[in-house]
Amino acid sequence: MANDVQGLNQLRWVMTKKIPDAVEKAATEALEQGATEIVATMKRLVPIDSGALRDSIGWTWGDPPEGAMVLGGSKAVGGEGRREITIYAGNALTRVGSRKQFQLARLQEFGTKEMDANPFFFPAYRTLRRRVRSRITRNMKKAIRDVVK
Repeated sequence: MANDVQGLNQLRWVMTKKIPDAVEKAATEALEQGATEIVATMKRLVPIDSGALRDSIGWTWGDPPEGAMVLGGSKAVGGEGRREITIYAGNALTRVGSRKQFQLARLQEFGTKEMDANPFFFPAYRTLRRRVRSRITRNMKKAIRDVVK
């Protein structure tokens, strides 16, 4: 037929398989790098008494450890099997109180009647979120350009 376009199948393959895979890989790497930067900044800002709270700060794909204070999540690019990266502080060892009902991370971040707030969690996030977002966008655009070339 006169309406057939040469290379249409190859273009469909690139648009439906290669570009999404490259974008997912680029976004995942940028998310991991951003999470590592945010965690390092939080560890620098956290008040250090015994070091247990500082050592409990981290990030993971999926759910955080039991009892951790969660910053929030950011979904990686992907189809049905989207993964979520979670930044957290605190664990079972950083619980305080007679019944271990309070998370030290939350008490440090927001303070109590007897203790002033020593924020470390949200200031680190707010400081770096624009940089992390920009890196994700840049990496995704670069991945698309590299596939198209």
